[in-house]
Amino acid sequence: MNPALSLFVTGTDTEIGKTLVACALLRGFARTGLSAAAMKPIAAGAHFDAEDGLWHNEDADQLDAAAGAILPPDVRTPYLLKAPAAPHIVAAREGRSLELAPIVDCHREAMRRADVVVVEGVGGFRVPLDDERDTADLAVALALPVLLVVGLRLGCINHALLTADAIAARGLRLVGWVANIVDPAMQFIDENIDTVRVRLEREHRAPLIGTVPHLTPPSPEQASTHLDIDGLVRALQPNA
Repeated sequence: MNPALSLFVTGTDTEIGKTLVACALLRGFARTGLSAAAMKPIAAGAHFDAEDGLWHNEDADQLDAAAGAILPPDVRTPYLLKAPAAPHIVAAREGRSLELAPIVDCHREAMRRADVVVVEGVGGFRVPLDDERDTADLAVALALPVLLVVGLRLGCINHALLTADAIAARGLRLVGWVANIVDPAMQFIDENIDTVRVRLEREHRAPLIGTVPHLTPPSPEQASTHLDIDGLVRALQPNA
């Protein structure tokens, strides 16, 4: 039996399509015959569902809907925070500490339950978790290759290159990136994608995994058809 694969999905900012891409990956992995599970270790913003008596996060629910292997809520999301704001601020107000060790333990459990585990970060790559640690430290603790979602809008080139450099500075491998067109009215979309593609391939050997068009409404199934899932699976292999 082959060991489970896993990757950490981060983004150039918040609201740039990390969840859509993560869900698309889950759908794509399923098409290749892999049992795919999702983690959203830290989620800020929750609502109470009187029907099932549970607190829910919209992103985590979307991941569950796309996953083939469903994890228990406390494994999928060890830290579910109520207010939709920066995690370190909400955690402090709720009297909680965002510890990395429980997340690593949950990830280890997830790896036992699926062929591939998609871990979606929160916000961008360096969102604070407390006064000293951020989500980059989480990615390091999990020791996972990183997939970068670049939201195509004005300023995306700078954000993409800075984030890629930050990933490399933490000693992590940037396994690839996805261009997600969040602003369909953006000028010179193809030229922007090509600029990022050339720089990330040259400086980080990180290929473009695919370009997701602006979808209304967002569709993980449709988005998955624009991603090179087979190539990503090969890149995630231990000897890649």
